[in-house]
Amino acid sequence: MTTETIDPAPGPAPEKAGPPAGGVAGRRWRRSEGGVLNAFSHVFLLVWALMVGVPLLWALWSSFKTSGDILSHPWALPTRFHLENWSHAWTEANMGRYFVNTVIVVGFSTAGTMLLGSMAAYVLARFEFPGNRLIYFLFVSGMAFPVVMVLVPLFFVTKNLGILNTLPGLVLVYIAYSLPFTVFFMTAFFRTLPTSVAEAALVDGASHTRTFFQIMVPMAKPGIISIGIFNVLGQWNQYLLPLVLNQGDTDKWVLTQGLADLAVQQGYKGDWAGLFAGLSIAMLPVLAVYVVFQRQVQAGLTAGALK
Repeated sequence: MTTETIDPAPGPAPEKAGPPAGGVAGRRWRRSEGGVLNAFSHVFLLVWALMVGVPLLWALWSSFKTSGDILSHPWALPTRFHLENWSHAWTEANMGRYFVNTVIVVGFSTAGTMLLGSMAAYVLARFEFPGNRLIYFLFVSGMAFPVVMVLVPLFFVTKNLGILNTLPGLVLVYIAYSLPFTVFFMTAFFRTLPTSVAEAALVDGASHTRTFFQIMVPMAKPGIISIGIFNVLGQWNQYLLPLVLNQGDTDKWVLTQGLADLAVQQGYKGDWAGLFAGLSIAMLPVLAVYVVFQRQVQAGLTAGALK
């Protein structure tokens, strides 16, 4: 007599263990996962802050030390603040003149960039006309060309116009260089603004110019401040364009050219204290601008996402 063995009927495969679906256990699991991610992000941000902040602080406190102390004790704090390093860099190294030239060039170029860029972006964002998209993509395509590719044409254009080695010529080149990104950013921002206010102003008899300057520009203030600060930072630190287009009279140099010349002179003079003082003179205004307008930058970058 044989005994048959009956296999159990096949059923669904057992589910793999995973996170709890709900209840107290699920909340605890999600809380622990979020805590791990928060800890990782905080550690990453702390490391990044140290990588950025420590070199800046080191350059700043080195500007108050003598050249001998910088070479013998590079990481030690200054025992006495040598303020003569700053006065030497400002006068004898001519950093004061370069600072004034940079303020003039960046001030006028940023104002021109924001005026022309916001006007072009408003028209491209609010009005439909033949060639609208073509003009927009032409502006966007300007962001794809690196500066190195246009240095030779820019040199001959500015030379033929008679503005080579002049501050106005540098201002015009900065404006043309910054317009593509400004138009791209501001076009997207103007599209997020409500049209009802502008339409009400036009119904009340306001012209397009008055509507733009008195209605749309105040509404677009966060975006204008944000892109304006980015333009200031980019133009303040620009080196390649002034090197090619402003290589004549040294009295018309900007800060980046002066710092490069001061760094080259260290091979003969060894004035490292003056070099770090000049570096601090060029660095502190940019940091001050960002610290003062930090809230506006964050508001401008997130305003489009909150509409």
